[in-house]
Amino acid sequence: MNPHSGTIGRWQGAGLMATTLLGTGVFILPQMTIAKANSGALVAWLLLTFAIIPVALVFGRLASVFPHAAGPAYFVEQAFGRTAGRTIGLIFLLVVPMGAPAAILMTFQFVNALVPLGGWAMVACEVLVLLGLFLLNLRGIQVSAKLQFALTLCIVAVVGILSLASGLQQGALSAITQAGMPDMSTVMLAAGIAFWSFLGIEAMTHLADDFRCPEQDMIPAMMMGTVLVGLIYLACTLLLLLVATDSPVAMMGVFDRLLGGYGAQVIGILGIASGLATVNVYALSAARLLWSFSCEGILPRYFAVRNGTGVPMRALALLLSVMASVIVLTYISGQELEHLIAWSNGVFVVIYFMAMLAAAKLLPRHNLPLVVFGCGFCVALGVALGASMLYVFGLIALVAPLLWWQKGHLSRRQQEA
Repeated sequence: MNPHSGTIGRWQGAGLMATTLLGTGVFILPQMTIAKANSGALVAWLLLTFAIIPVALVFGRLASVFPHAAGPAYFVEQAFGRTAGRTIGLIFLLVVPMGAPAAILMTFQFVNALVPLGGWAMVACEVLVLLGLFLLNLRGIQVSAKLQFALTLCIVAVVGILSLASGLQQGALSAITQAGMPDMSTVMLAAGIAFWSFLGIEAMTHLADDFRCPEQDMIPAMMMGTVLVGLIYLACTLLLLLVATDSPVAMMGVFDRLLGGYGAQVIGILGIASGLATVNVYALSAARLLWSFSCEGILPRYFAVRNGTGVPMRALALLLSVMASVIVLTYISGQELEHLIAWSNGVFVVIYFMAMLAAAKLLPRHNLPLVVFGCGFCVALGVALGASMLYVFGLIALVAPLLWWQKGHLSRRQQEA
């Protein structure tokens, strides 16, 4: 555990959890899932929401019993040894710079709706955003937690108002329910994309020791955030099915149709803010993990330094710099958003699966049904992602042998000393 006392409580933690999960996808992912499965997208979101609750509960119980900056890597290490745990930690560190460009690209779809940008001007703005996140965190995570709790309330209010307004349209909902059984293959494709929305559950475990009372507040914060997010995604998907629009960002068109305009401004500002909140929490959680690995000697000691508010600034600066570099390379290479999402999702499926297996060893036996359900959920998602899982298997094949060699090398040095 970190030696400093935590600074955030249950409601701030719920706000962090909710805005991390809502993040870039709240006004984008429902549109992408409908493109894959049409009305079957509702089934995909419903199944995913019910399936993720046991996973979130297991993560919450692990984090409340074993609060540590390394999060899932620490859980896996406690259950299966150093090499397994550190492999999980390093693939998480390696996927955050991959997932950040996807999050930034989704965020800048809202920026373009407000201020059209293109080419290197957009790349420059994306890099400046990362610099802004670095400056925001100079005063500690409690500042981000308060801002993100307020943002969560704003998103809930807007989606609630739109849902009430859409209820005035007669017959649209019954038309959707009479559409017939959806094709389960397209539902699974939609669920594979939708899983992006629930990336962030494991990131909260890295921040467990930033809670004042993690053993009391961690599980409620994670469960409140998870259920709230599932309901919001379901509501947004239903809104898009109820209200026809040809807007590139469909939720902006829905807002205009139902409330008479200003959709680009309201949805755009909320989309930008929630997207940046997601990138911020992932940067902070990865910085905590990098700091933890540096303290343990896995990575250079240079990063085992924190400022007066407990933020590992050197680690955070490195990660944001790598994210900026990947953003530039993504623009140059022309990678598509869906590829970045699928590759990132594959890594998190493995992290979630290994955390569930660790829970089977570390938690009391009455948690076993939740663990079994969580493992089945991860296997099903891995099948849905298909060939995109090759990315994470490649990372493991690269990282695990290096960590195994490092373990043997350090053991030999200790014996010689």
